[in-house]
Amino acid sequence: MTGIANVSHGPDHRSFVNSFFHTMAAACVLISLFFLLPVDTIYAAGVDLPGVRLDFDDAEAPQQISGVLKIIFILTVLSLAPAFLILMTSFTRLVVVFSFLRHALGTQGSPPNQVIIGLALFLTFFIMQPVWQKIHQEAIVPYEQHEISNEEFLQRATTPLKGFMLKQTRKKDLALFVSLANTEKPKNIDSVSLTAIIPAFVISELKTAFQIGFMLYLPFIILDMVVSSILLSMGMMMLPPVMISLPFKLMLFVLVDGWSMLIGSLVQSFQ
Repeated sequence: MTGIANVSHGPDHRSFVNSFFHTMAAACVLISLFFLLPVDTIYAAGVDLPGVRLDFDDAEAPQQISGVLKIIFILTVLSLAPAFLILMTSFTRLVVVFSFLRHALGTQGSPPNQVIIGLALFLTFFIMQPVWQKIHQEAIVPYEQHEISNEEFLQRATTPLKGFMLKQTRKKDLALFVSLANTEKPKNIDSVSLTAIIPAFVISELKTAFQIGFMLYLPFIILDMVVSSILLSMGMMMLPPVMISLPFKLMLFVLVDGWSMLIGSLVQSFQ
């Protein structure tokens, strides 16, 4: 990869940023596993949810102030975890492609946003299930059995997610953020930090989604041009072509089993 072998030293606070991103990724993993794994599996594994109690009676003690700051940090991580979960999974590509499909069909608000987001979310759970299972087996189970430390748990929890993102990230996009970072240049692809992988993964997903959206638009644009030419030749210039082409678009999409083909292609694109 161009520019990765060069070495430059950045400020010390970059280590805190990297640890913050690892913590956010681990929080996303835990939240996702909590919703994806069955309830009986959670209880069988002996996972106990910790209780949190706020006590400001002795706030002058350094330990109490440190505990309050930790709670604030945890609440901040949990509030940002859904955004990280969306950006670190297949959700971005799915929801953008579904939005392009709706505009290509010309159906305005149908399917509604709730249906598109819900379908993209459940497909994300389906696509990411092998990654979650690997994280559960290699990170969560040893951590519950007190076989690994906190640092090793964060490393094991983020490694499968990091591998998934790297498979879908273009080298050009990754090299861009590595060159823009003010940190020590990684020696190989495995040592690239999450601060560079996540934005590179997002823009790679957006580019892929736009390419798929362009391919979706082509047959419907051709149909619009045919309908417009027919109406113009018949002298019906005041009749909107979209009104006539919409039923034909829906009929074409249903006859070719468009939803099955599109979703099957999207799922296979991640494999």
